Amino acid sequence: MKSSTKNKSIPEIKRVSKILKRLKKEYLVAKIALEFETPFQLLISTILSAQCTDERVNIVTKSLFNKYKKPWDFLNVSNQDLEKEIFSTGFYRQKAKSIKNCCKALAENHQSKVPADFDLLKSLPGVGRKTASVVAGNAFGIPAIAVDTHVIRLSNLMGFVNSKRPEKIEERLKEIFPEKEWINLGHYLMNHGRKVCIARRPKCLNCIVGEMCPSFNPTNK
Repeated sequence: MKSSTKNKSIPEIKRVSKILKRLKKEYLVAKIALEFETPFQLLISTILSAQCTDERVNIVTKSLFNKYKKPWDFLNVSNQDLEKEIFSTGFYRQKAKSIKNCCKALAENHQSKVPADFDLLKSLPGVGRKTASVVAGNAFGIPAIAVDTHVIRLSNLMGFVNSKRPEKIEERLKEIFPEKEWINLGHYLMNHGRKVCIARRPKCLNCIVGEMCPSFNPTNK
Protein backbone atom coordinates (compact mmCIF):
# COMPACT_ATOMS: atom_id res chain seq x y z
CA MET A 1 0.00 0.00 0.00
CA LYS A 2 1.49 3.27 -1.10
CA SER A 3 0.87 6.60 0.58
CA SER A 4 -1.89 8.72 -0.89
CA THR A 5 -3.45 12.14 -0.41
CA LYS A 6 -6.45 10.53 1.30
CA ASN A 7 -7.42 12.47 4.43
CA LYS A 8 -4.49 14.87 3.96
CA SER A 9 -4.89 18.62 3.60
CA ILE A 10 -2.29 20.62 1.68
CA PRO A 11 -0.89 22.22 4.87
CA GLU A 12 -0.66 18.78 6.50
CA ILE A 13 1.15 17.34 3.45
CA LYS A 14 3.69 20.15 3.68
CA ARG A 15 4.09 19.74 7.46
CA VAL A 16 4.61 15.98 7.25
CA SER A 17 7.07 16.39 4.38
CA LYS A 18 9.06 19.00 6.31
CA ILE A 19 9.15 16.87 9.47
CA LEU A 20 10.38 13.87 7.47
CA LYS A 21 13.07 15.95 5.76
CA ARG A 22 14.42 17.23 9.08
CA LEU A 23 14.37 13.80 10.74
CA LYS A 24 16.24 12.33 7.76
CA LYS A 25 18.89 15.04 8.02
CA GLU A 26 19.24 14.61 11.79
CA TYR A 27 19.44 10.81 11.76
CA LEU A 28 21.50 10.10 8.66
CA VAL A 29 22.31 6.53 9.65
CA ALA A 30 18.88 4.98 9.99
CA LYS A 31 19.26 1.40 11.09
CA ILE A 32 17.91 -0.95 13.68
CA ALA A 33 19.72 -1.01 17.03
CA LEU A 34 19.50 -4.80 17.31
CA GLU A 35 22.64 -6.54 16.11
CA PHE A 36 22.17 -9.46 13.72
CA GLU A 37 23.79 -11.25 10.80
CA THR A 38 20.88 -13.32 9.49
CA PRO A 39 17.07 -12.99 9.31
CA PHE A 40 16.83 -15.80 11.86
CA GLN A 41 19.01 -13.92 14.34
CA LEU A 42 16.91 -10.78 13.89
CA LEU A 43 13.73 -12.78 14.46
CA ILE A 44 15.03 -14.22 17.74
CA SER A 45 16.42 -10.84 18.84
CA THR A 46 13.11 -9.12 18.18
CA ILE A 47 11.22 -11.69 20.23
CA LEU A 48 13.67 -11.09 23.07
CA SER A 49 13.33 -7.29 22.77
CA ALA A 50 9.78 -7.23 24.12
CA GLN A 51 9.82 -5.14 27.33
CA CYS A 52 13.62 -5.04 27.13
CA THR A 53 16.21 -2.59 25.83
CA ASP A 54 18.00 -3.33 22.58
CA GLU A 55 21.32 -2.90 24.39
CA ARG A 56 20.49 -5.70 26.80
CA VAL A 57 19.30 -7.96 23.98
CA ASN A 58 22.57 -7.40 22.10
CA ILE A 59 24.55 -8.42 25.18
CA VAL A 60 22.52 -11.61 25.55
CA THR A 61 22.53 -12.60 21.88
CA LYS A 62 26.28 -12.14 21.51
CA SER A 63 26.82 -15.42 23.37
CA LEU A 64 23.43 -16.93 22.52
CA PHE A 65 24.06 -16.95 18.77
CA ASN A 66 27.47 -18.53 19.25
CA LYS A 67 25.76 -21.53 20.80
CA TYR A 68 22.51 -21.71 18.85
CA LYS A 69 22.64 -20.93 15.15
CA LYS A 70 19.65 -22.77 13.64
CA PRO A 71 16.04 -23.46 14.70
CA TRP A 72 16.94 -27.05 15.60
CA ASP A 73 19.65 -25.81 17.97
CA PHE A 74 17.00 -23.99 20.01
CA LEU A 75 14.69 -26.99 19.89
CA ASN A 76 17.40 -29.30 21.21
CA VAL A 77 18.24 -27.18 24.23
CA SER A 78 16.17 -27.68 27.41
CA ASN A 79 13.68 -25.02 28.48
CA GLN A 80 15.61 -24.51 31.69
CA ASP A 81 18.92 -23.91 29.93
CA LEU A 82 17.36 -21.53 27.41
CA GLU A 83 15.62 -19.63 30.19
CA LYS A 84 18.98 -19.18 31.95
CA GLU A 85 20.54 -17.83 28.74
CA ILE A 86 17.83 -15.19 28.25
CA PHE A 87 16.98 -14.52 31.91
CA SER A 88 18.20 -10.91 31.93
CA THR A 89 15.84 -9.89 29.09
CA GLY A 90 12.84 -10.36 31.37
CA PHE A 91 9.72 -12.50 30.90
CA TYR A 92 12.21 -15.27 30.16
CA ARG A 93 9.79 -18.19 30.53
CA GLN A 94 7.31 -16.82 28.01
CA LYS A 95 10.10 -15.75 25.66
CA ALA A 96 11.72 -19.19 25.80
CA LYS A 97 8.35 -20.75 25.00
CA SER A 98 7.79 -18.32 22.11
CA ILE A 99 11.26 -18.97 20.68
CA LYS A 100 10.82 -22.74 20.81
CA ASN A 101 7.34 -22.64 19.26
CA CYS A 102 8.57 -20.30 16.54
CA CYS A 103 11.60 -22.50 15.80
CA LYS A 104 9.37 -25.57 15.66
CA ALA A 105 7.18 -23.91 13.03
CA LEU A 106 10.24 -22.81 11.04
CA ALA A 107 11.74 -26.31 11.12
CA GLU A 108 8.52 -28.12 10.26
CA ASN A 109 6.90 -25.71 7.80
CA HIS A 110 9.63 -23.53 6.30
CA GLN A 111 12.72 -25.75 5.91
CA SER A 112 14.25 -23.95 8.92
CA LYS A 113 14.31 -20.67 6.98
CA VAL A 114 12.64 -17.40 7.94
CA PRO A 115 10.02 -16.64 5.27
CA ALA A 116 10.50 -13.42 3.31
CA ASP A 117 6.78 -12.69 3.42
CA PHE A 118 4.95 -10.48 5.90
CA ASP A 119 1.85 -12.64 6.29
CA LEU A 120 3.89 -15.81 6.74
CA LEU A 121 6.06 -14.07 9.30
CA LYS A 122 3.00 -12.87 11.19
CA SER A 123 1.59 -16.41 11.24
CA LEU A 124 4.61 -17.78 13.14
CA PRO A 125 3.98 -18.58 16.84
CA GLY A 126 5.22 -15.82 19.11
CA VAL A 127 5.43 -13.33 16.24
CA GLY A 128 3.05 -10.38 16.29
CA ARG A 129 2.60 -7.60 13.77
CA LYS A 130 5.41 -5.49 15.22
CA THR A 131 7.95 -8.33 15.13
CA ALA A 132 6.88 -9.27 11.61
CA SER A 133 7.34 -5.65 10.51
CA VAL A 134 10.81 -5.45 12.07
CA VAL A 135 12.00 -8.60 10.31
CA ALA A 136 10.26 -7.89 7.01
CA GLY A 137 11.73 -4.39 6.77
CA ASN A 138 15.20 -4.85 8.22
CA ALA A 139 16.03 -8.37 7.03
CA PHE A 140 14.27 -8.43 3.65
CA GLY A 141 13.68 -4.78 2.69
CA ILE A 142 9.91 -5.28 2.52
CA PRO A 143 8.17 -1.91 3.12
CA ALA A 144 6.82 -2.03 6.68
CA ILE A 145 6.47 0.20 9.73
CA ALA A 146 7.26 -1.35 13.10
CA VAL A 147 5.10 0.41 15.69
CA ASP A 148 6.81 0.32 19.08
CA THR A 149 6.21 2.49 22.16
CA HIS A 150 8.30 5.35 20.74
CA VAL A 151 6.38 5.35 17.46
CA ILE A 152 3.05 5.26 19.32
CA ARG A 153 4.01 8.16 21.55
CA LEU A 154 5.60 10.40 18.92
CA SER A 155 2.89 9.76 16.33
CA ASN A 156 0.36 11.13 18.81
CA LEU A 157 2.52 13.98 20.09
CA MET A 158 3.31 15.14 16.54
CA GLY A 159 -0.34 15.04 15.59
CA PHE A 160 -0.11 12.32 12.96
CA VAL A 161 -2.84 10.33 14.67
CA ASN A 162 -5.01 10.33 17.79
CA SER A 163 -4.94 6.72 18.85
CA LYS A 164 -2.98 4.29 21.00
CA ARG A 165 -3.84 1.31 18.81
CA PRO A 166 -0.71 0.11 16.93
CA GLU A 167 -2.59 -1.10 13.84
CA LYS A 168 -4.48 2.19 13.47
CA ILE A 169 -1.24 4.13 13.90
CA GLU A 170 0.52 1.95 11.33
CA GLU A 171 -2.35 2.44 8.89
CA ARG A 172 -2.29 6.23 9.31
CA LEU A 173 1.50 6.51 8.98
CA LYS A 174 1.33 4.50 5.77
CA GLU A 175 -1.27 6.95 4.47
CA ILE A 176 0.76 10.11 5.11
CA PHE A 177 4.33 8.95 4.46
CA PRO A 178 5.80 7.62 1.18
CA GLU A 179 6.19 3.85 0.99
CA LYS A 180 9.91 4.15 0.31
CA GLU A 181 10.30 5.82 3.72
CA TRP A 182 8.30 3.33 5.80
CA ILE A 183 11.20 1.24 7.07
CA ASN A 184 13.40 4.21 7.96
CA LEU A 185 10.50 6.21 9.43
CA GLY A 186 10.33 3.80 12.35
CA HIS A 187 14.07 4.28 12.97
CA TYR A 188 13.76 8.07 12.79
CA LEU A 189 10.94 8.15 15.34
CA MET A 190 12.62 5.61 17.63
CA ASN A 191 15.91 7.55 17.58
CA HIS A 192 14.13 10.85 18.19
CA GLY A 193 12.14 9.29 21.03
CA ARG A 194 15.30 8.00 22.70
CA LYS A 195 17.42 11.12 22.27
CA VAL A 196 15.11 14.15 22.33
CA CYS A 197 11.40 13.44 22.72
CA ILE A 198 11.97 11.37 25.84
CA ALA A 199 8.94 10.16 27.75
CA ARG A 200 8.22 12.32 30.83
CA ARG A 201 11.21 14.57 30.13
CA PRO A 202 11.10 15.73 26.49
CA LYS A 203 13.72 18.25 25.37
CA CYS A 204 11.37 20.45 23.36
CA LEU A 205 13.85 23.33 23.10
CA ASN A 206 16.34 20.97 21.41
CA CYS A 207 13.78 19.52 19.03
CA ILE A 208 14.43 20.00 15.31
CA VAL A 209 10.70 19.78 14.53
CA GLY A 210 9.50 21.70 17.59
CA GLU A 211 7.80 24.53 15.74
CA MET A 212 5.79 22.00 13.71
CA CYS A 213 4.77 19.89 16.70
CA PRO A 214 1.37 20.60 18.32
CA SER A 215 2.75 19.26 21.62
CA PHE A 216 5.71 21.66 21.74
CA ASN A 217 6.25 23.06 25.24
CA PRO A 218 8.92 25.76 25.67
CA THR A 219 9.27 24.92 29.36
CA ASN A 220 10.63 21.44 28.47
CA LYS A 221 14.38 22.07 28.39
